[in-house]
Amino acid sequence: MPARVLDGNAIAAEIRNEVSAQIARHAVEHGSIKLSSILLGANPAALLYAESQKRRCLQAGVQHELVELPEDAGQTALLETIDRLNADPGVTGIMLHLPLPAWIDSAAAQYRIDPYKDVEGVNPANIGLLFYDVPLIAPCTALAVNEMIHRSGVEIRGAHAVVVGQSRIVGRPVSMFLTTNEATVTTCNVHTRDLKQHTRDADILVVAVGKPKLIGADHVKPGAVVIDVGINSVKQRDAAGNEVRRTVGDVDFDAVCAVASAITPVPGGVGPLTVAMLLRNTVEAAKKQLHRVY
Repeated sequence: MPARVLDGNAIAAEIRNEVSAQIARHAVEHGSIKLSSILLGANPAALLYAESQKRRCLQAGVQHELVELPEDAGQTALLETIDRLNADPGVTGIMLHLPLPAWIDSAAAQYRIDPYKDVEGVNPANIGLLFYDVPLIAPCTALAVNEMIHRSGVEIRGAHAVVVGQSRIVGRPVSMFLTTNEATVTTCNVHTRDLKQHTRDADILVVAVGKPKLIGADHVKPGAVVIDVGINSVKQRDAAGNEVRRTVGDVDFDAVCAVASAITPVPGGVGPLTVAMLLRNTVEAAKKQLHRVY
């Protein structure tokens, strides 16, 4: 039987509805919520994402400000912009669009964002608090994976989970979420020997590497739940023989569908949920600023 396809668009719509109600309540009780997103340069993809983000925010009732800096802006100008937004009580959320130019220290810029306004959950304070299971705001994609698993009715407690890819804002936080929910977790990285030996033991397999079709049917235990976080742009031929670009994941979807019990598609899986979690984090940031503990 083909795997159940986990619909990220449907779950994202549920979350947006929940968040919209929270935003309306917050506006009445505490005032408006405002997200300021910083865009350095004229990267077309980042600008397109910023416009999409603005549309989603306005639909949900969140004010949105796009702060655009010129391509040649230096580190000092970027940090001064972040400092200004940190100090502005009218701004309740800040995010920084990536990638940044090579001469900018991206980590230093992300770390400069106030942890209480850090809607992407990338400040070291937020990553550290996640370890103690008391995060202010957790990374959006890791939250999206966690939400996808929970809302799809997947049993985590006692399951053997394998996470392929250990980036600091996806793989590692996902591993911590699974551990907190009492799964037995194996973490794999680029240096893992005999990857199949590990992935074939997984009840829950999360793949976040950025390598098209890294995981095939022979990597997957029959009946496993497979969460594909990868987003890769590849060239393919369409039915007419024309070369086109398509977005695919790290998992060979068609092959693994025949083995897994449930699987996320790319696109339409974790991606839409990540955008929804950014919106939810924006609300969480505003709420937690009302009761700062440091």
